[in-house]
Amino acid sequence: MGAVGSSRVMCDNVPGLVSRQRQLCRRHPEAMLSIGRGVAAWTAECQHQFRRHRWDCNALERGQRLLGRVLLRSSRESAFVHAISSAGVVFAITRACSQGELKSCSCDPKKKGSAKDSKGHFDWGGCSDNIDYGIKFARAFVDAKERKGKDARALMNLHNNRAGRKAVKRFLKQECKCHGVSGSCTLRTCWLAMADFRKTGDYLWKKYNGAIQVVMNQDGTGFTVANKRFKKPTKNDLVYFESSPDYCIRDRDVGSLGTAGRVCNQTSRGMDSCEVMCCGRGYDTSRVSRMTKCECKFHWCCAVRCQDCLEVVDIHTCKAPKSAGWISRT
Repeated sequence: MGAVGSSRVMCDNVPGLVSRQRQLCRRHPEAMLSIGRGVAAWTAECQHQFRRHRWDCNALERGQRLLGRVLLRSSRESAFVHAISSAGVVFAITRACSQGELKSCSCDPKKKGSAKDSKGHFDWGGCSDNIDYGIKFARAFVDAKERKGKDARALMNLHNNRAGRKAVKRFLKQECKCHGVSGSCTLRTCWLAMADFRKTGDYLWKKYNGAIQVVMNQDGTGFTVANKRFKKPTKNDLVYFESSPDYCIRDRDVGSLGTAGRVCNQTSRGMDSCEVMCCGRGYDTSRVSRMTKCECKFHWCCAVRCQDCLEVVDIHTCKAPKSAGWISRT
C-alpha cells in the first residue's frame, strides 16, 4: 500500500473527524502527529488551570463522551476548552514548521533582510516561528466542525476558537543574538519565537474568569451582551450562552465527575477550600507519611546535597454525597 493509501486508511479511522478534517488529514498526514502533541499540550494546560476548581478538566481523561457533554452546554468551561484547544493546535503546528517536520511549511519566509526596532537596525536570521501558517491550518482544521451548521452554538465556538488562536500570536516575541568585538552589539540577528504555552494558558484563564455571557442578536448573525451593564465582547474575549452547573455531583448529562474524593485545602478561602470544593458535604482527613528532601546544602562546586526526611501530613478529601452514583434523567 502506497503513502496515499496508508494515509487514507489512517485518516478514515480517526474517530470524530468531519469530512473537511479527513480531507486535510489525507493531504497533510504528517500534521496529525503534531495535532496529537497539541492535544496533549492543551489538555495538560487545561488541567493545570482548573486544578483548584470543582470541574478540573479531568473529564478529558475519561473519554470524549464526558467532554462532549461539557462542550454541548455552551458554558464558560466550554468556551475555555474551545479556545485552549484551538491555541494548542496553532502552537503545535507552528512548532512543527520550525522544526522541519511538515512538508507544507518551514520557518516564516517573510522574516528576511534588514529591519529596525527601538534598539536600532538588525538582520532577520535564524528561524522565525511561522505563526501565520499555524493559525491558517488551525482555522481550517478546528473550525471545520463548526462551519457545517451556522447556529448560535457554532458562532460561539468559532468566536472562542479565534480568541484562542489570537492568544498564541499575542505572545510571539522577538529574540536577538549580538555579534561584535568582545560581545558588543554592533550587529544583531533577530527572529520571532513563540513563548511557552503556559503564557497562553494563563492569558486564556484570565479571559475565562472575565468571560461575557451573550445572546444572539435579532437577525441571528452575531452576539449582544445578555446584561446591558457589561461591555460588548471583543475578538479577544471568551463568550458563552449558558450558566455553568455547580459540578458538585456526578452527572453525565453535564459532563461532571463530581467532587467526591477530591483533595481540598483546609486553610484556603478560595475555590480549592474544603467548604467550596466539597459543596458543603464535609471532608475526611487521613494522615499520611511521605519522604521529602530537607536540610539541603550547597557544596562547592557545584552540587546541592539534601537529607531524606520523613514528613507526616494531613490530607483532606471531599465526602461523597449520600447517593454517590451517576444522576440519571431517563
